[in-house]
Amino acid sequence: MAHQQQEHHGDQDGALGRPGHHHGHGHRHGHGPGPGHGHAHGDVQETDIDWAEMGPHLEAQAELFTPLYERALSWLGQEVTEPGLIVDAGSGPGVVSCLFAETFPGARVLAVDGSEPLLERARDRAARLGYGDRFGTLAGELPGVLDELDYPADLLWAGRSLHHLGDQRAALAAFAGRLAPGGTLAIMEGGLPSRFLPRDLGLGRPGLQARLDVLEAEWFARMRADLPGSVAETEDWPALLNAVGLERARTRSFLLDLPAPASDRARAHIATFLGRLREGFGDALDADDRAVLDRLLDPQDPAGVHRRPDVFVLAAHTVHTAVKPA
Repeated sequence: MAHQQQEHHGDQDGALGRPGHHHGHGHRHGHGPGPGHGHAHGDVQETDIDWAEMGPHLEAQAELFTPLYERALSWLGQEVTEPGLIVDAGSGPGVVSCLFAETFPGARVLAVDGSEPLLERARDRAARLGYGDRFGTLAGELPGVLDELDYPADLLWAGRSLHHLGDQRAALAAFAGRLAPGGTLAIMEGGLPSRFLPRDLGLGRPGLQARLDVLEAEWFARMRADLPGSVAETEDWPALLNAVGLERARTRSFLLDLPAPASDRARAHIATFLGRLREGFGDALDADDRAVLDRLLDPQDPAGVHRRPDVFVLAAHTVHTAVKPA
C-alpha cells in the first residue's frame, strides 16, 4: 500500500500495525505498537521497517483472518457482477488479492503496494495458487500510483490502507476517479478491537484488554495527526463516499470467531499482537499490567497465551461500499 506509515495490511491490521487492529490484508499495516494493521509502530518509522522480514508475519495474520475475508468477499460478489479489473490498494503480501482472484475467476487482479518485497510475495503466492496469468502488481505510494493504471477498475478494494493516508477524503476522491462507470469502491475501515482473553484472567486487575484499547486509540489518533497532510475528518464513511461523487453506499461488518481452545497458529498471532503492545505501550502501563503482559507472553508460563486453555480470537471488521454513477 502506500505505506505511509499499515495493523496490516493490509488488511490485517493488528499485529503489525495499529496496535489493536488487524489488518487485514496483511499489508504494511503496521500501525504501531500493536500488531495490527500492519506497519510498525510508535516511534519506529515506516522507513525503518524491513518489509521483506515482515512479510511472513503479515501473511500469517491475513491467513488467520481468511474466514472473515471470505465472508466479506462473498458479500461483495453479490454486489459486484463479473468485474474485469479488481485493484487491491494496499495489498501487502497479497493474501486478500489472491482471495479476490479465487472469488472472481473471470477477473484480472492488480495488487498495489508501496513495498516491492511484499509485492514479490504476492506474485509468488498468485503463481503458486494458479492465478499468475491474471494477476499483476504495481509498486508505488497511494493514491498517486493509481494514475499509472492502464484501465479503470471495476472494483477497487482498500483494506485498512486508507487511514494511513493523511487526507482521507482526497484519497477517496482519487480512488473514485480510478473507477470505471458503474464500478464499486470498497473500503475496510472501522469495526471493533480484537479480543483474545477473558475479562478476568485470574491475573492482575480484570479488564486488561480494555485498558490496552484506550492506549491504542490514543496512539492511533497521534499516528493520524502526524501523517503528512493530515486532515481531521468525521469518519462517517458512507457520507464521505457520497461526498466524492459515489452513490448507493452500503455498510456491513464481518466477524472472525475462533473460539477457545485456540490453535497454535492463533496463539502465535495473539503472542505477536500482545508482544508488540508490550513493546509499544509498556511505559504507559502500570507495573501490575506490565507484569501480567510479561506472564502472558512467557511460553513456559501455564497462564501464558501459549498454554492457557481459554484464549480465543474474536474480531469484527467493517466494509463500506459505493458505486460510481454509470
